[in-house]
Amino acid sequence: MKKKLLIPSLCAIMLAGACLGGKTGAAAGASNEAGISYGVPRDSIMLSDPCVLADSVTHTYYMTGTGGKVWKSGDLEFWDGPYTVVSPDSSSWMGPDPAIWAAEIHPYKGRYYYFATFTNDSVTIACNRNGAIPRRASHILVSDTPDGPYRPVSRADYLPADRPTLDGTFCLEADSVPYMVFCGEWIFNDNGTMEAQRLSSDLSHPVGESELLFRASDSPWSRELIDGRIVPNRVTDGPWLFRTGTGRLGMIWTSWIYNVYTMGVAYSLSGRIEGPWEQEPEPLTPPDHGHGMIFRDFSGRHILSLHSHRDDNGHYIRRPVFFEVDMSGDRLTLGQKL
Repeated sequence: MKKKLLIPSLCAIMLAGACLGGKTGAAAGASNEAGISYGVPRDSIMLSDPCVLADSVTHTYYMTGTGGKVWKSGDLEFWDGPYTVVSPDSSSWMGPDPAIWAAEIHPYKGRYYYFATFTNDSVTIACNRNGAIPRRASHILVSDTPDGPYRPVSRADYLPADRPTLDGTFCLEADSVPYMVFCGEWIFNDNGTMEAQRLSSDLSHPVGESELLFRASDSPWSRELIDGRIVPNRVTDGPWLFRTGTGRLGMIWTSWIYNVYTMGVAYSLSGRIEGPWEQEPEPLTPPDHGHGMIFRDFSGRHILSLHSHRDDNGHYIRRPVFFEVDMSGDRLTLGQKL
């Protein structure tokens, strides 16, 4: 019998406490010999896919994302970093210097798990009209502290090796069965997917096959122009699961409206991960904001963390942005920008 999901992460369950700010005695933006800067304003940080852990043990906020680094803060406004925390297995399929996307930190069973997407551009798994497709997949690393170092839980392939997958996030069934929810990349199938993969209780390997939740083409709000026709956009990006105050299971995820990066919401009609999933008709966020997650700060507020997006002559400029959100009713609603 399928069970309802709990959202374990904090990235999803955040506890209250007092925090430290930037490092004592360091001027705002000052750096030491190791390249760590202190007291950096959040709006000065360049970071895609920002995920925030409010850690009750250290009473510190940890922010990670694309790039595989970590920033630390006591107040969500001024940050120290970036700290190197990831130690991938260079002898694995990732190779010695993988690109790291969309990292998240999740507390689970007394340890900290680092879900991230790794790409090895030296390994090609397919070629199609979109070009050569490199080996890319979400993997899980672990550490005893939120500061790392994070090392692979195992050498197991969590997701298929013959197609590109990305943006794996963590969620638990009510009976504590863990899952990774992830995206099947559009460059492989021309219609991105949202899927769920059951995991072993120690997060060391997958259990069974992944399950399709929905496709990019199911979205009523995303669109693009192909061969003169307006069609649903092909991209699925950045899933994050949550429950409303009434217990309704939802998912934020991101796609595009033409060239505008945009986040939407879907809800499970069954209250279970397998759905079926119904898409909200309109996007959640302002234009050019996306790939988000929800955490609770130390004062008890629910906060949506995501990045702003600007295309500067083909170079993406992305910075962390926070919005208050209301989850007390039957649906997620966006509040003021922080």
